[in-house]
Amino acid sequence: MTDIQALFERIAPLYDRLNDQLSFGLHHVWKQMAVDWLQLPAGATALDLCCGTGDLTCMLARRVGRQGWVVGLDFAAAPLAIARQRSDHYPQIEWLQGDALAVPFGDQTFQGITIGYGLRNVADIPQALKEMFRLLVPAGRAVILDFSHPQTPALQQFQQWYLQQWVVPTARQYGLAAEYDYLWPSIQAFPTPPTLRELIQQAGFESVKHYPLLGGLMAITVAQK
Repeated sequence: MTDIQALFERIAPLYDRLNDQLSFGLHHVWKQMAVDWLQLPAGATALDLCCGTGDLTCMLARRVGRQGWVVGLDFAAAPLAIARQRSDHYPQIEWLQGDALAVPFGDQTFQGITIGYGLRNVADIPQALKEMFRLLVPAGRAVILDFSHPQTPALQQFQQWYLQQWVVPTARQYGLAAEYDYLWPSIQAFPTPPTLRELIQQAGFESVKHYPLLGGLMAITVAQK
């Protein structure tokens, strides 16, 4: 088990509560935006990589309806157990423990793919992007939602303050300070928007659009095959 995998096993029971508290509920809005940008029709096939406790997966299921098919994949068992408990009303969802770098489905299986706060945590970002490209049908879309690099020095300072002075102390109340302390270095190491665009294009995608949120504190990137 990798360190990141073990981390998500530990934080799973409190993950949803902390997300709501730390984002002031805005993560639901951003996830819905990600689903909307896929532009999936009813009955479509979709994959939610690094699905965690299944927020985004359930949104995809509502979008494609009972005639669709949605796979929620994550490498950690604890978040998936929570996801399964919350999805009784979504028989179109299949939950799967697996690796985003080697997804066990054939080429051109899905019409849309989401990855929310997950690309930053994979061991090989270019390989994850290549897998998304392989799994998508022609003209299919992948949507990446994650922290990003703010557009001004003031916002960069705010992001560091927010993570170190708000996120970590809040997590400490639940005994998870060490688990959330990884966020700041992981965001710093994440590709900047121009670099991410280049990596996505190198994976084979034809069109890449980047949408900053909150001045670039977060971002949604839409890639079309």
